[in-house]
Amino acid sequence: MMMSKHGTRQIELHPDRLFPVEPAQRAIARRLYQTVAGMPILSPHGHTDPAWFSRNECFADPASLLVIPDHYLFRMLYSQGVSLDELGIPRSDGTRPETGMREVWRIFARHYHLFRGTPSCLWLEATFHSVFGLREELSAQTADDYFDRISELLATD
Repeated sequence: MMMSKHGTRQIELHPDRLFPVEPAQRAIARRLYQTVAGMPILSPHGHTDPAWFSRNECFADPASLLVIPDHYLFRMLYSQGVSLDELGIPRSDGTRPETGMREVWRIFARHYHLFRGTPSCLWLEATFHSVFGLREELSAQTADDYFDRISELLATD
C-alpha cells in the first residue's frame, strides 16, 4: 500500500476489482463490461433526484452532492453519534440547519474510516478516483483538498 504526503493511503483501483477470479469468467466479464463501460448508468435505485437531470444545474459543493442526499452516508454517521443538524440534513419541516457545507464535508472526512469495506466506500473511491482525479484517501488531513478540488470541478461544465 502506498502512503501519501498526509500519511493516508493512496487510492488504487484495480480494473478487475469487481470481476470473478476464475479466468474464463473474468474474460467474459471484461468483454461484457467493455460494451457498456462508456454508457450512462440508468438505475431505478439511484440515489439521485430526477429533477437534477432536468435542471442540469451545478452542485455548489461536495457535501451537497455526495453527503446530504445519500441516506447510506448520513445514516452511518448518525449511527455513530453525528447529529443530522451537524450534517446539514433538512429537518422534517424543510428548514436546513445553519451548518456550513465545508464543515459537513470535514465531519464526513473525519469519519470516512467507518465506510471501509462497505459498498459505499467502493462507490466513493471509484467516484473520487475516476470522476474527480483524487488519488489520496479522504481523511481529516485531506478534507479541505478534496472539498476544494471537487468544488472546482463542480463549477465546470
